[in-house]
Amino acid sequence: MGNMPSAVKHCLSNQQLLWEHLWIADSVAGELDPAQESSQLSGLPEYVKIVEVGPRDGLQNEKVIVPTDVKIEFINQLSQTGLSVIEVTSFVPSKWVPQVSKRLYGMGCYEISLGDTTGVGTPGSMKRMLESVIKEIPPSALAVHCHDTYGQALANILTALQMGINVVDSAVSGLGGCPYAKGASGNVATEDLVYMLNGLGLNTGVNLYKVMEAGNFICKAVNKTTNSKVAQASFNA
Repeated sequence: MGNMPSAVKHCLSNQQLLWEHLWIADSVAGELDPAQESSQLSGLPEYVKIVEVGPRDGLQNEKVIVPTDVKIEFINQLSQTGLSVIEVTSFVPSKWVPQVSKRLYGMGCYEISLGDTTGVGTPGSMKRMLESVIKEIPPSALAVHCHDTYGQALANILTALQMGINVVDSAVSGLGGCPYAKGASGNVATEDLVYMLNGLGLNTGVNLYKVMEAGNFICKAVNKTTNSKVAQASFNA
């Protein structure tokens, strides 16, 4: 790069890294790039299923009423990203999580999503909660649903992955909130989750760039700024 200032070199390096992440997300589902395989941490699943909850759980807390045609276009765009599941989840007070999970599993529920809808959890509390639940339910039947009120969502998700969970709920642009908890922020942003998983060398089959485009579309529709750090960095670059 010759005599290019170090600050500019640093910016270019970060930009190149971002585009590498975008490219990795467009690889064939189930196939890991060699660089991903070498960087994959032990104890983590090779594949993580991302459940997109933005269309309803994400939009239910917005003050703006989103027209049906806009919702349909939003969902259509999400369906082109490689996301295999687009749905909603529910929550229950933490003290009842093990008992309710056991009852649901016994009733035949194939997957139970454990939610921190107020976003107050930490990796420590996530670990303790999962240790309790896993005594009753196998990790293969569990998912996690984390809000990012205190900036702990990605750390909590990483803890869950290390404990055998491989299904994670998220919402494009970090949409959502908790109408029952004042000050609670939105779901973990799908863009940020995919970026982290790509960096860990884990396959999702999701195209990060297309997710960012869908997030940009819905944010314009509801007249708000994205909560995704990855999208903010990309669109402002």
